[in-house]
Amino acid sequence: MSIFFHILVTNVVPMGIMVALGIVLQRAFSLDIKTLSKLNFYLFSPAIMFDLIYRTAISVSVIGQVMLFFVIFMAGQYILVEAAIRARGYEPSMKSAMRNSVLFYNSANYGVPLNQLAFAGSKETLAIQVLIMMTQSLVPNTYGVYSVNAHKTDMRQVWKTILSMPVIYVIPLAFLLRGFEVPIPQPIATPIGYLADAFIGTALITLGVQLGSMQWRISRPHMIDVGLSGFLRLIAGPALAWLIVWLMGLDKLTAAALIVSSAVPTSLSSVLLAVEFDNEKEFASQTVFVSTLISIFTVTAVIFFLRIEV
Repeated sequence: MSIFFHILVTNVVPMGIMVALGIVLQRAFSLDIKTLSKLNFYLFSPAIMFDLIYRTAISVSVIGQVMLFFVIFMAGQYILVEAAIRARGYEPSMKSAMRNSVLFYNSANYGVPLNQLAFAGSKETLAIQVLIMMTQSLVPNTYGVYSVNAHKTDMRQVWKTILSMPVIYVIPLAFLLRGFEVPIPQPIATPIGYLADAFIGTALITLGVQLGSMQWRISRPHMIDVGLSGFLRLIAGPALAWLIVWLMGLDKLTAAALIVSSAVPTSLSSVLLAVEFDNEKEFASQTVFVSTLISIFTVTAVIFFLRIEV
């Protein structure tokens, strides 16, 4: 029970307050949500990725294990969500929105503090979570952009959009600078730190603004879709992760960190993509909001299970 309340107080309540502030601001001032999403995509998200990769020690062996897990995990999730999409017979725009709601999970502002809570501040598990966050940042900015645009524009424009995303350049640059031990000059390091610190708050405010701009009413078919997304993300996700780490024969600490990383709710990236490219914005916001609320119980159950079995 103490774990449940700790997760509730340290992860969910602060996030809920930030989302609520976004809702209030939107209702009071009708903010421009596309401007907020651009700030996240082109400033705050690249900054936090650079900052964490540059400052976190990660061994080559851990990188190999985590990357292999991530590829298998994403392939497995893709198969599951594609089966659901075929069963539901979605339109193209809804297909991409459903994929994004399952494949993109909140590995940053939910996953990092959750990792440190579950593993008592372990540097080893933090390194694993940073790798997951890195790959989860790349996927929305490449496949995610392609997914929400492929059905409504030509491929040249899609690739132009993908190549304009700064995060795909920031990640290899951070690894190179860290690998060659290149110091970051203080006049540059300080603004990077400011931008990185702004990511979580701005992203949550953006979610709140989107929630504040929509009607809080979910039709019966939409309710089924949101519930299906939540099931695939919060229940099927960690179950699939457990199967993969068992088949890979990973050590208990690495396995547990990867399972916990897979149990988090839908990423804010799915909302930012939906807003930036005008693709099923209400569904995207509802999946993030609902999955975050339900994760109070599902994440607690995953941590409880791992403390017994792992």
